[in-house]
Amino acid sequence: MLNRRLVATVVLCFFLFGLVPAYGREEPESYYQGRASLVGYMMLQQLSAHHFSHKMFDHALSRDAFALYLKRLDPGKRFLLRADADKLQEYAGKINIEINSGNIELPSVSAKLLVKRVERVRAMVKELLSGEMDLDSGETFETDTEKTDFCKNEKELRERWKKLLTYDVINQYLNLLAEKEAYGTDKDAPRQDTPGGDLRRTARERTLKGYEESLSRMLREKSAEKYDRYFSAVARAFDPHTEYMPPSAKEEFDISMSGTMEGIGAVLREENGLITVDNIMPGGPAAKQGQLMAGDIVLKVAQGDGEPVPLIDMRVSEAVRLIRGKKGTEVRLTVTRQDGNHLVIKIVRDVIRFEDTFARGGTLTDEKSGHTFGYIKLPSFYRDFNDHGGRNSRNSTEDVRNEVRKLASAGIKGLILDLRSNGGGSLSDAVSIAGLFIRKGPVVQVKSSSGNLTVLSDDDPSIEYRGPLVVLVNSLSASASEILAGSLQDYGRAVIIGSDHTFGKGTVQRLSDLNGMIPFSNMEKFKPLGALMLTIQKFYRVSGESTQYRGVVPDIVLPDRLKGLKSGEQHLDHALPWDTVKPVAYTKLKLSPDAAKLKLKSLERLKDDRDFIEIGQESARISELQKKTVKTLSIGAMKKEREEAKKMREKEVSGFHGHGANPDSKPSNMPPSGEERKNFLIKGMAGDFYVKESMCVLADIVSANGTGL
Repeated sequence: MLNRRLVATVVLCFFLFGLVPAYGREEPESYYQGRASLVGYMMLQQLSAHHFSHKMFDHALSRDAFALYLKRLDPGKRFLLRADADKLQEYAGKINIEINSGNIELPSVSAKLLVKRVERVRAMVKELLSGEMDLDSGETFETDTEKTDFCKNEKELRERWKKLLTYDVINQYLNLLAEKEAYGTDKDAPRQDTPGGDLRRTARERTLKGYEESLSRMLREKSAEKYDRYFSAVARAFDPHTEYMPPSAKEEFDISMSGTMEGIGAVLREENGLITVDNIMPGGPAAKQGQLMAGDIVLKVAQGDGEPVPLIDMRVSEAVRLIRGKKGTEVRLTVTRQDGNHLVIKIVRDVIRFEDTFARGGTLTDEKSGHTFGYIKLPSFYRDFNDHGGRNSRNSTEDVRNEVRKLASAGIKGLILDLRSNGGGSLSDAVSIAGLFIRKGPVVQVKSSSGNLTVLSDDDPSIEYRGPLVVLVNSLSASASEILAGSLQDYGRAVIIGSDHTFGKGTVQRLSDLNGMIPFSNMEKFKPLGALMLTIQKFYRVSGESTQYRGVVPDIVLPDRLKGLKSGEQHLDHALPWDTVKPVAYTKLKLSPDAAKLKLKSLERLKDDRDFIEIGQESARISELQKKTVKTLSIGAMKKEREEAKKMREKEVSGFHGHGANPDSKPSNMPPSGEERKNFLIKGMAGDFYVKESMCVLADIVSANGTGL
């Protein structure tokens, strides 16, 4: 039900959907060339006429598209040689010419080059993994592909693969060693630390099997896939949220909106050849298991006790297929944190429990002041646009309204609205929820690609709650979350607390089905053509500032482990810029005390706080470790890294709940369902560092009692 609710006339959807290439039987190459000419023509018409930026499809944009295409073709720089990349560079400024003329060559030329190199690498990998390997050479290996270039010759390429495979075998060996130590072993088994030990051989065999599968999969690429990659790069050159969806990706999108989903409840994206966790869906198995985090890079996937499959240079569509599965089955993800540390996460797939994605509220008691405060967690802005008020119809506005009324009747002294990791949803609900806290007035401005500005307002003069209000955000709060937080901040109605900025997604996309736009009847044979997700609008606060790129800057900024993650629009290629429009007339409320005074009190309170200091230190540690991308190829060195990371994780778990724990994660003793289950989760937030400080801020407001600080 949740995903259906995300569909609206205007959808603020932060989730990035994996592209799943669908291909039936193979047609002649001429068929795909003709289909590509048609898709290119239709995309050009749509992008030129309707994209918000009105970018010219010229040589400069062609170069941007080519850079994205090359990055997707060989993101790890593990196949093509420098000479190959130079040969393809001839097309860099000609993509616009290719599409305008209908003579699209780059996908075929590059695919032939890639197949040639993959075949050579496959033989190379088999040879390198067939015998003993030095797992304690002490050589160094650069793991950040952005810091490497294409190899000059096959000798360099072989050396790169030798180091990569050694790195993978050591990690596989350490995984096997950990499993053996955890479950015990036969006393007569060979010692695992000898060069010829069983575990080392098994580690090589498993690594080889995984690469044989992934490289064979690359060689089985269908003709349609190479054109899909091409058009995806062209679309993404306009902005990060404009995307070409091949036919099966459109089908996947429709399925995801149908309300039935089995899997782990995580949204993935492909970035520079890496499969990265973009978001954890509230109520899903991953959220309940509690270990998988946004920003984690998924290196391998295994089905239960099966062999892990490397996701090297895998498209996100294939990764989604491997990770998704039926309820009750287990998937094992080998992930690396953005600080470089590895861990294996076991998740049992399930049907998403949508009740966990609904707004839920409860009361919390501040130990210092003794006041009772209300707390509402809003995971997304949901609305079922297809149920038309039926008995199963739910929307975030009415759910929040009901929670506010219950809390107000309980005599709360203040309210916390938690929008952390809320990726957006229904625009209408962002506007109407703002209206629960203000009398009436404009909430957001929407600018179309034609330049017209529309003001969306709350016209209901009633107010559900007039007391002190805090809104919690982080760097994963996006779209509708930013509209709500920004409007309440502009009005002076709430104190915004959280990371130094929200995500910064201030654009709206429209999904256009290309099947309905075919210009000539004799081209029907090329159906299905897929769809185009197109950025058509941009949001602006009532103050005139865009939420795009910069996001919302909180009144009180708290340290955040997520700060070490590269999360936000500012880290995406070709993101649209921040700008301003003329502000609209609105009545700013006068809260006492003002946000500046509350900030000073918070800083004073937290400067010696142990939890505050530890979170800041952890964030700094992650940022520093991110810079250390060169790894030492040694069992001892890599084992030491793992042990240090394990100690740090154990410290976080045994320490303070607010140090990055997922508020939707499920403790083992959580009640099964119903109101008792909701209350259990709410009470658990009392130990969250950010919630505790929010209660302190509310207590400051209450104690001021309108007289100022």
